[in-house]
Amino acid sequence: MTTGELTKAPDGPWPGVERPAELLAQIAEWLGGYGNRATRRTYAEGLGLPTTETDLRDWITDPENDDWAVSITRYAAVIGATPAAAPARRTPPPAPRGRFRHLHWFRWCATRGVDPLAATATHVKAWLDALATADAAPATRDRMLATVKALYTHLADTGLAAGNPAALNRRRLGLAAPSTSATVVLTTDQVRALYTAARTPRRGAGALDTARAAAVVALFTLGLRVSELCALDRGDLHVTRGRRALRVHGKGGKTRVVYLHTAAEEALTGYLRERDADAGTTLTRRRVPVDTPLLVTRTGNRFRRQAVWQLLRRLSADTPLHPHALRHFYVTTAVEAGAQLVHVQADVGHTSIDTTEQVYNNAARDPSRSAVDLVGDALALGSPQPDDQRGPLDEASG
Repeated sequence: MTTGELTKAPDGPWPGVERPAELLAQIAEWLGGYGNRATRRTYAEGLGLPTTETDLRDWITDPENDDWAVSITRYAAVIGATPAAAPARRTPPPAPRGRFRHLHWFRWCATRGVDPLAATATHVKAWLDALATADAAPATRDRMLATVKALYTHLADTGLAAGNPAALNRRRLGLAAPSTSATVVLTTDQVRALYTAARTPRRGAGALDTARAAAVVALFTLGLRVSELCALDRGDLHVTRGRRALRVHGKGGKTRVVYLHTAAEEALTGYLRERDADAGTTLTRRRVPVDTPLLVTRTGNRFRRQAVWQLLRRLSADTPLHPHALRHFYVTTAVEAGAQLVHVQADVGHTSIDTTEQVYNNAARDPSRSAVDLVGDALALGSPQPDDQRGPLDEASG
């Protein structure tokens, strides 16, 4: 069989996978290495795996298979879901709805009869080509490739996979990051306008909806990642050194303290007050469990990335906004206001101060940090010239 051929594997609980229980067990082991549950869910979704109770129920095709049942239970515990038995059925692993749902890595493999444990670089390139054909942006393809690569690094280390088929040259694939950031660089006026839009009541929205939108935007101005925002619990809001702060669970299981500025504290307190009043409870830790999500949707579920994106899309309809733009805004604004890089690094949870500096240096600079106007003023190219003050070019042509 040539490297370009699709591999065929026996039918089973996971179509196309010869050793499904072992693969899922190692995926759970890999995901378990991330301390943040929201991060685990994000990576699982990006791979095309089920993350909800309903999807997990649909994925249990052979409840009498002990190994598979153990792997499902372990995986469900890692992502914080509870599977329930369902009639046997043979389908590709479920995944969240979306434009590229059918192109998530494991679903792409399943529908083409490719055993992920036998996948080659040729398969990965074909998958990336399919994403490109579906108009997936380079950044999207790069992010999805990075997730697959991280998983296969683990699978190769454990010996379950022979190598890492996703360890490809990103530059040759046209996925290498540009030398300057493509992230929108927001001004303080733009962020202020975004916050004002969030606080403005809209038709069909109640006071709780408005308070929730304001709290989300205000919390984003603290430099949080989307996954960190979604993972916050009520117990993470506390007082330390006389200031309201959040206990933020970042990448790699690292926890940091993020202080609230006045606007964020007022917005969050207002939201919790409205929410508790709506639920008929009081804003006390005695009555509200500390593991209750800090932000919940209208249906009472924990806020997830998709809900955050939808909210920001609505508030910034004229200029579609990615949540990471607000994180970059925090870094650039703090540094330009005179904050030390090491303090900003601690605020946003960067592992290295070099990352903080790179974010700042790669951002489009504030016009006041450029010497362009000094050069323009010195040249005075737009000023009329008296007849008796002709320049050398005039004399040369006279």
